[in-house]
Amino acid sequence: MDKDRVVGSAKEIKGTVKQVVGKAVGDTKLQSEGKAKKLEGKVQNAIGGLKDTLQGK
Repeated sequence: MDKDRVVGSAKEIKGTVKQVVGKAVGDTKLQSEGKAKKLEGKVQNAIGGLKDTLQGK
């Protein structure tokens, strides 16, 4: 498993938490940051998956 997949998954989780907390407290900036971090994690996870596929793992 490529390290990008692990880091990407962690970023997705952090983004989700930020998004939920932002929504709960009514902080739209925090909510937006969470969405951005979650998307960043998804992209990094996808890149890691592609690397795994290319390496035959």
